[in-house]
Amino acid sequence: MGQMEFKMERTGLLNIGDVLSIQEYELPNSYYYLLGRSYAMSANYSTLERISAREGTVIDIKETPKGFYVTVEYAE
Repeated sequence: MGQMEFKMERTGLLNIGDVLSIQEYELPNSYYYLLGRSYAMSANYSTLERISAREGTVIDIKETPKGFYVTVEYAE
């Protein structure tokens, strides 16, 4: 199992236990991922950090001074 953190702009859209799609997008030198219907977005990841999972389960939602973050667990 792997985990990935996504930044979310507002709360109330997701709940712990939700199973959501993970969509991959390619940049010139990296990849990023969107969770569900664009609820949250990941940081940029290098080719070596690229994941193959296309679905994940929300295991944590937290608020920090920098915003809201969602942790998703997925099967590799």
